Amino acid sequence: MIRLHVATSGGTTFDRDFDRDSLVIGRSNEADLVLADRFLSRQHARLYRQGDRLMLEDLGSQNGTRLNGTRIQDPTEVRVGDRIELSSSRIDLQEAGAEGAEASPEPSLNATVMRPAAEMLGLHDEERVEEAPAEELSHLTDRLRLLNEMYRAVSHPLDLDDLFDLALTQLFDHLQPEEATIFLGVREGEFEPVASRHAPNVSQSSFYSRALVREVAEKGMAALVLDAQTDERFAAAESIMSAGVRSLIAAPLLTPDGSLGMIVLSSRLAVKQFSEGDMDLLNSLAAIVATKVRQLRLAEDAVERARLAEDLKVARRIQVALLPKELPDIEGYELFATNTASRGVSGDFYQVVVRPDSNACVLLLADVSGKGMAASLLAAILEAASANPIARGRPLEEVTTWLNGYLEQRTPAERFATAFLAELSIGSGGLRYTNAGHNPGLLLRASGDVETLGRTGIPLGLMRSSTYSANEVALEPGDRLILYTDGITEAMNPSDEEYGMQRLIDACLRASQQSAEELAATIDSDLEKFVAGETFADDRTLVLLRRLPN
Repeated sequence: MIRLHVATSGGTTFDRDFDRDSLVIGRSNEADLVLADRFLSRQHARLYRQGDRLMLEDLGSQNGTRLNGTRIQDPTEVRVGDRIELSSSRIDLQEAGAEGAEASPEPSLNATVMRPAAEMLGLHDEERVEEAPAEELSHLTDRLRLLNEMYRAVSHPLDLDDLFDLALTQLFDHLQPEEATIFLGVREGEFEPVASRHAPNVSQSSFYSRALVREVAEKGMAALVLDAQTDERFAAAESIMSAGVRSLIAAPLLTPDGSLGMIVLSSRLAVKQFSEGDMDLLNSLAAIVATKVRQLRLAEDAVERARLAEDLKVARRIQVALLPKELPDIEGYELFATNTASRGVSGDFYQVVVRPDSNACVLLLADVSGKGMAASLLAAILEAASANPIARGRPLEEVTTWLNGYLEQRTPAERFATAFLAELSIGSGGLRYTNAGHNPGLLLRASGDVETLGRTGIPLGLMRSSTYSANEVALEPGDRLILYTDGITEAMNPSDEEYGMQRLIDACLRASQQSAEELAATIDSDLEKFVAGETFADDRTLVLLRRLPN
């Protein structure tokens, strides 16, 4: 006689003698050998005798049947020593009575039953009623009535407290535990009780078993523990033993997004021993509770998203108000600037300031690291900090050095800003600039030549001891200065190519006769064509200065 040594996906092992002509293996209760493996088909494979040979065939399973590591396509002979693999379960063929082949009992009513909760929900109750023998019809009808009442109840407005109170009431009415507790996940891998109920004259003794959480809430298994003291997975759980718990059932709160927690019902063995039918009912009710919890959370998220969206609108209005409402009108020059946020608010900003009682105009373009609200707040701080030293006429290298120390003292190490400051001598066209780790400024000569205005120091806020120098160039009639942030040059197309500085230069050269505003529109159009519908990942800012031809 051949003995089947079975190791299930849940870690349970047992032996069974093959003492028949045919044995169907699967997860369905109609199979001859039932394995609680969520990836098995209902009727997965069959062992059968063909004369003196023992044959194995796959019954059209989705995940296939392997013999000694090879997937079988047709009925195949098997012998002692072979291994059959069915998803995560395996069966070793041994000779009954051989050394090392002592039989281990098949799971009995004294063992723990683990079943994939999602697969238990896959068989509709209507099908169960049709297939059930007459003596089970009354039980299944009561079960359907309870679930129908629960569905109707949760279709009405409920908050979480009302939902949990309703679920606990139904569970106590129909399953009569001594204690019921609902756990929800609060952090990764951590679950806390959010609602519980006890039978009269039962002291409050809520327990938390890491072993139970791992099997139920994390693995998505429904559990029936008929005697906790005989299961080594739970016998070591001091919380269960000290609470006097012997029999319990548990089911995960499963949603399409994963497990939200679990419901646990417990009892002392002398009072009540739960059944697989009780576990099945709890699993179905837990699915309804999980669906409602998910709906409530989605509704809360929608309200929060709407509030955040309104906050972003307000923040953007405030931010726009900090930008120049209009640029100064400087005789002999043309100015244009634009700022587009990628996430509602921008971490870029610019300023154009004509210094009072002087023949100078200062341009400032800055890009704060990061995106969204945090970047916009730091941009506002930088804008406020830069206004006074610029207005007072301090040299650019001093302004940049002071801003660097200011940010370094007030921001975390991962926060910094790049900045380009330029001071135009309006009468002569002379241009002094500092570049604190920013993209090179572009000086497009009327002749068609291009000069890059590179860095004169590191980004602001990284090192307090950093100092900055200034360089000088001359802006001749017809020359243009293009300042920009990396949201433009680092924009990506569907092929993961960057727009890059050269494409920006080419676009500017093609528009050599256009006004500053027309040039900005040309750059924007060229950029939109390049990205071909891809989302801009970063804020985009342009500051353009053109010295008009004589």
